[in-house]
Amino acid sequence: MSYKKWTLSVIGITALFLSLLIGFNFVMDPMWTFNHRTHYQNAQMAIDERQQKTNWLTFRPFHYDTLLLGSSRSTYIDQHKFKGFHTFNFAVSNMSVREYDSFVRYAKQQDQAKLQRVVIGLDFFKSSVNESTAPLSLDGNVVRANAPFYRYKTLLSLDTFEYARKNFKAALKDKPIFERSYDNYNVASAVSYSDKVKQVRTKDKIKKFREVFYGPTYQYNDKYKAIIERVKVNNPDLEFIPFTTPISTELMQALVEEGRFDDYERWLRDVISVYGGVYNFMYPNTVTNNYKNYFDGHHFYPQVGDYIAERITDPTNKELPKDFGEYVTADTIDEHLKHVKELLNKQK
Repeated sequence: MSYKKWTLSVIGITALFLSLLIGFNFVMDPMWTFNHRTHYQNAQMAIDERQQKTNWLTFRPFHYDTLLLGSSRSTYIDQHKFKGFHTFNFAVSNMSVREYDSFVRYAKQQDQAKLQRVVIGLDFFKSSVNESTAPLSLDGNVVRANAPFYRYKTLLSLDTFEYARKNFKAALKDKPIFERSYDNYNVASAVSYSDKVKQVRTKDKIKKFREVFYGPTYQYNDKYKAIIERVKVNNPDLEFIPFTTPISTELMQALVEEGRFDDYERWLRDVISVYGGVYNFMYPNTVTNNYKNYFDGHHFYPQVGDYIAERITDPTNKELPKDFGEYVTADTIDEHLKHVKELLNKQK
């Protein structure tokens, strides 16, 4: 073979490889940098939700009037279940309360943004100094998404190919195989575990929370109220609807046993002071009492997320568990806390 033919062969093979790589990465689009949907995007892994969801806002039309913010717990809430709201679920793993302002700011910058409200899922353990002190924001992800040729560079990435390959395999199974999977409508699902595995995972998670989040290292952040108020002050044109994320009753009992009930009470009062009220789901009830509604006692299954959305936007729905969720204000907080204590005492 002549040098010329060899060179052309190498160029041809390289071009074929790059074409296949680009084509496969484009079709699967695991980083959400393009605006198309295929059947093979129905079980996508959560790679870096901050970047993926920032990419979604950057490269797709933004017609939403509502944002949902929160940690990984809130990712399991179907954005389409908020009756009367056109919601985008912007919740991401391990979101800090310090990040809220940057998330709202970027959403409002979108060309077609017509935001009216923000629904915020609040986690008690995020009220500690350790969990709410670092100056986190979405800004780095925004810079990356808007960098020149960013979306096209992802098509040439072998990392993107690896994510795409895993998503393709998951799509062929047509059921969740990742702990958190997304379809191509930004709706998350959770892998199904046996009851025995759920119990083991719950036990392990409670142990971790005692040691890391509820134990001696926990200290309520005196600046927490000011932190969660910042996003409201900076966005006076928006309505804010906070809710507390429901943890399993077993995990709630661990919180109490570690001496954190007074902090829980302070947390609720601070939230109410800032927002005027809060939908509280974090107390013993028929949903939280059933460990099967969680895959680790800490993260609930999407059905519970549906209940949350419906309680907020369709409270008269007769299919909702009657004792799940209560809107609490400054006028009702004392009676509500008394009731929560009674429910906890019944669990002993």
